[in-house]
Amino acid sequence: MLKIASLELENPLICAPLAGVTNLPFRLMAKRHGCGLVCSEMISANGLIHSSQKTLDLLRSLPQERPLSIQIFGADPGIMADAARMVADYGADLVDINFGCSVKKVLKSGSGSALMADLPKAEKILKEVRRAISLPFTIKMRSGWDRSGDEAMALAKIAQDAGVDALALHPRTAKQGFSGISDWSLIRRVKQEVSIPVIGNGDVVRPEQVLEMMEQTGCDGVMIGRAVLHAPWIFRQALSLLNGGDLEEVDLNARKKVLWDYFDDTVDYMGEEHACRVMRSRLAWFVKGLPNAAQFRASTTRIASREQARGLIEDYFATLEEQEEEYLPVLA
Repeated sequence: MLKIASLELENPLICAPLAGVTNLPFRLMAKRHGCGLVCSEMISANGLIHSSQKTLDLLRSLPQERPLSIQIFGADPGIMADAARMVADYGADLVDINFGCSVKKVLKSGSGSALMADLPKAEKILKEVRRAISLPFTIKMRSGWDRSGDEAMALAKIAQDAGVDALALHPRTAKQGFSGISDWSLIRRVKQEVSIPVIGNGDVVRPEQVLEMMEQTGCDGVMIGRAVLHAPWIFRQALSLLNGGDLEEVDLNARKKVLWDYFDDTVDYMGEEHACRVMRSRLAWFVKGLPNAAQFRASTTRIASREQARGLIEDYFATLEEQEEEYLPVLA
């Protein structure tokens, strides 16, 4: 269990916010596989206060995915406070601020990782948002703009003093993006500096690494991002290990069900035509490492209906079963 202020999670595993990915159907998938807390993709504070319909659509939720963290980003303290109030009114269980995104468009607006180079402004945003909401309040950050991690240490202390209830650290620099290796020792340093819960993130691609991160850093929870794109069952597998059980294998039927459920939820969320366009590239995520995955990926580029998608999925997995080839789940 992980407790963040008044919010008690069933387990310490969190699905990271992923831009353009962690919409409602994806979060439902993560939740079905044992994730303790799901997070929205990052949402523009400016878009919220200007009532952009595209932005407001990102707030759509269902009870079965709860608890839900909504992540916002922006650079203006007042606007961020107003956006946090809106998020609370829409029923979020937790409000999170992004201090980690290093995409050029976000940096140019002074948001995301740019705020780690402007700690006075970061502090003002945190204090304004804290005054605006009573919900549990968290931040997600990187190690900063150099490898020392000093900016992360400073922001962690500022956040705690401002009333932030927990923080997540992805220990790569803003310049690294997703290249190189994340420095887990920085997670341990932050954990030693603050008394609020610390959530580790970065390079957890196998269920065993959840235990390794917690043991090496002392972190209170583990946030998993890119690995979920290929193996949402990583949460269930990691939970089994955390509870002293064995590593559960994922058979072909379980993989097939992932594709079916994710596709159906996406149709319900977007409508059939839009969902088919989106899923032409996404269905192949979950067959990585299986025989003939490239051929399946090629076939999905022509999807135009739910019925066609189901037929392609059925045919592909039937072929695998007929071949009777050894199946080993691949998490990387």
